[in-house]
Amino acid sequence: MKRVNVITVPFRRKREGRTYYKKRMKILLSNKSRLVVRKSLKNFQVSIVQYDQKGDRVILTVNSKVLNKFGWKGDNGNLSSAYLAGFLAGKKAVAKGICDAILDLGFNNSTKGSRLYAALAGATDAGLKIPLNPDVLPSKERISGEHIAKYAKELRNEKEKYNKQFSNYIKRGLSPEDIITHFNEVKGKIND
Repeated sequence: MKRVNVITVPFRRKREGRTYYKKRMKILLSNKSRLVVRKSLKNFQVSIVQYDQKGDRVILTVNSKVLNKFGWKGDNGNLSSAYLAGFLAGKKAVAKGICDAILDLGFNNSTKGSRLYAALAGATDAGLKIPLNPDVLPSKERISGEHIAKYAKELRNEKEKYNKQFSNYIKRGLSPEDIITHFNEVKGKIND
């Protein structure tokens, strides 16, 4: 009798490095919606996704580019915009009757105080119940952009360096020293 070698081919998404199935299974066992946070250098995407046997259903998605409709003049990839995108997604989820979720970071590294956790902080502040350790969230000062305003004040005397560092803020008509006020205005518009 001949021996036949059987080769098991892993799922396509596993071969491509796009899905970590052990982690996904642990998340799905909770039977809750997932708060899926994905980032790029200049953008953020926060989604509420529910499991379905035929495939995951995306209930809603908020991209940080949407913040421009609320008057956001800051960068779309920083800590403040991540918080605002999470806050908007949380508000929309609560409006649709979704009150709790589980955080899904995918293949992103879990780093304390990162932009990913700023989006989580926004979603929880909007009323979404998500299990979390408060130690991983960035401070309220960093979320509101206090560190940006402080650095801008330090560079104010060095015109060339200041203009180079904050050129995008200046182009959009936002003084980096006023980012805290601007952040609170945009958050207020989202909250209404």
